[in-house]
Amino acid sequence: MKCPFCDELEDKVVDSRMAKEGELIRRRRECLGCKRRYTTYERVEEILPVVVKKDGRRETFDRSKILSGLKKACEKRPISTATIEAVADRIEKRIQEMGETEIESRIVGEELMKELHQLDQVAYVRFASVYREFKDIDQFMDELRTLAQQRRER
Repeated sequence: MKCPFCDELEDKVVDSRMAKEGELIRRRRECLGCKRRYTTYERVEEILPVVVKKDGRRETFDRSKILSGLKKACEKRPISTATIEAVADRIEKRIQEMGETEIESRIVGEELMKELHQLDQVAYVRFASVYREFKDIDQFMDELRTLAQQRRER
């Protein structure tokens, strides 16, 4: 493992622990070059589908894109990083459980919107406005009305 401080390739593992209900292994490492410590995480490499974009391009599934979208939507909202990570984990797990070799980006976006809808309505509207590419204020207002109606029905 390459040291993030000095780029040395040699290190030693100081401590290993299970994390996230056994899905990850957290390792504390000490660089043999600069003697500084850092943490790494290991997870089983899971076979995830290729994402088919709107324009037909294909990309490998990238969890960091889900995290990025969540972080932007949740910016300046009272939502912890741990909660955002948990949402990304659930989305990734559901997509993997579908067992498909290819999946439309629309499905990934819809999964994200379901999670945000339950998590935080402001974050949901932020994400929806970009994801659904609202063309004008009327489309935006329609989404807000739908959200308000659903809230009254609860």
